[in-house]
Amino acid sequence: MNINLEYYKIFYYVGKTGRITLAARELSLSQPAVSQMLKQLERQLGVTLFIRTPKGVRFTKEGRVLYDHISRGYDAIRSGEQMLRKMVNLGSGDIHIGASDMTLQFYLLPYLEIFHKTYPNVKVHITNAPTPETLDNLKEGKIDFGIVSTPFPRQEEITVRPLKEIEDIFIAGDTFRHLDGQQLDYHTLTGLPLICLEPNTSTRKHIDALLAKRGITLHPEFELATSDMIVQFVRRNMGIGYVMKEFAAEYIEDGSIFPLQFTAQNPRRQICLVSASTYPVSLAAGRLMESLKTE
Repeated sequence: MNINLEYYKIFYYVGKTGRITLAARELSLSQPAVSQMLKQLERQLGVTLFIRTPKGVRFTKEGRVLYDHISRGYDAIRSGEQMLRKMVNLGSGDIHIGASDMTLQFYLLPYLEIFHKTYPNVKVHITNAPTPETLDNLKEGKIDFGIVSTPFPRQEEITVRPLKEIEDIFIAGDTFRHLDGQQLDYHTLTGLPLICLEPNTSTRKHIDALLAKRGITLHPEFELATSDMIVQFVRRNMGIGYVMKEFAAEYIEDGSIFPLQFTAQNPRRQICLVSASTYPVSLAAGRLMESLKTE
């Protein structure tokens, strides 16, 4: 049965208001037009839906059954429209982000703070993972966007926007104070106990590639999951650590640890915003992405 859905809309409003004149007013139609469409609907359904009275209309038994179903559907449509309007105005919504400890703490967190104050009803879900896992989540559509650090393989379906330049350093504690102020060769590291992040992180891939060009292969005594823990191990003189400079800044300032100096420069890296061209982001995620600035 191919019935014009506009007829059901007319039926809904007449049933809701109990008067053809009121329904016509709400729909910005003429009363004769509403009456005519109701007759068309009754004709196509083969039943009488309303009994006309001097005070308006009332349902027939068949009309009541149909209205109970139509009203649920129409109310669901209106509810959907209201929810969509809230999402458009960022009165609700969800954002799914992928970020590592480093990119979250030293780039994304201040922006999230401002965004949350501006749009408190938008829920933010953060998947905390290293760069390779974040890229996989992005390609699988599990997150709207990721905040990652280089290096990582560039892929055609992933859009990359650099956000911030970062510097990595080797750090040491008091046991290695004799190295403070010296200009070291990277080969010196082969004779020192090293503390690094796990091999699946971009930070570790960066230093491995840098040293591989010089014929050096790292064999760390400790491989840890977070840079914060590397700093704590270094403070306890358990080895030479390799971290993003900001993780160690507080302890370098108070003198409990110090950065090692090398004759060759360690190339800087970048924190980047990555998004997948194959998956559209939510309205809320798009607004947050627009707020992220290059520093």
